[in-house]
Amino acid sequence: MRSGGGGLLDVEVPAALAGERVDKAVALLADLPRSAVTDLVDAGAVLLDGEVVTTRSRILAAGQRLQAAIPAIVADEPRPDREVVFEVVYEDDDLIVVDKPAGLVVHHGAGHRGGTLVDGLLHRYPELADLPGAGAGEPARPGIVHRLDKGTSGLLVVARSPAAFQSLSAQLREHTAGRFYQTLVIGSVESDAGVVDAPIGRSSRLPTRMTISHQGRPARTNYRVLDRFNLPEELTLLEASLETGRTHQVRVHLAAIGHPVVGDDRDRGAVNRPLAGALPNGRLFLHAFRLTLDHPRGDRLTWESPLPADLQGVLARLS
Repeated sequence: MRSGGGGLLDVEVPAALAGERVDKAVALLADLPRSAVTDLVDAGAVLLDGEVVTTRSRILAAGQRLQAAIPAIVADEPRPDREVVFEVVYEDDDLIVVDKPAGLVVHHGAGHRGGTLVDGLLHRYPELADLPGAGAGEPARPGIVHRLDKGTSGLLVVARSPAAFQSLSAQLREHTAGRFYQTLVIGSVESDAGVVDAPIGRSSRLPTRMTISHQGRPARTNYRVLDRFNLPEELTLLEASLETGRTHQVRVHLAAIGHPVVGDDRDRGAVNRPLAGALPNGRLFLHAFRLTLDHPRGDRLTWESPLPADLQGVLARLS
């Protein structure tokens, strides 16, 4: 763990740092590891000329005003933790497929300094700690190639070797891996199937929240209707699949078409809805039920995870 008094980095970018990436500059000026700076950028805590930095690779120019809110505890290296509970549905020498329960954070970040999936993985698979030294990821996120929100359950693949890390990262980047979700949304979705194609970026008003933004990155979500319900209110059960993998993509896209995920705090009226209280605070009706990808050694593999009991219970109330 690295600790300090915290505070605000507030400097004019010197000529010596012109042309450098913003994450590299903040790491150098604040004496932070790059992984900690990534968390600061993700949290909307880095500003350039008064505007929130949304991409850590942004290039600096001399004379710009660079600010970063440095927390008192700026970084936490993951530590093996035998108490972290999760299910492994597949493992071999190259990869691990985890069925992540809702409520479990994938890796350390702002507000999450222990008890994460990474800590649990390091207890079971201590060799993961060697991956960053082989150029496969960051020390705070060994083997992690994609994430699920804390309130989302389901399947997640973790690389166990440098070759697997490169292969899985490429598949996610090139959109050849298949990730499928089941989700219950507010309202009756008009079309039986559709595509939401809209860029996603950070909100200018709430930098910690993702939203549809013309300045964001391209994002596409496919969906099809699995079931419809009328009582206690109009609801639709969907299967959603990702062509891209942006932060909170399913939640942002479905909210944008007027059908927020049940349990999503983007739906400001959720507390007054008939289903309020059906799920604990922070739990989304969002489950990554199918994962399909090319194994680094050649075979196309698919795994499926049944809908967890808490989400089955919600559907039972609707039947």
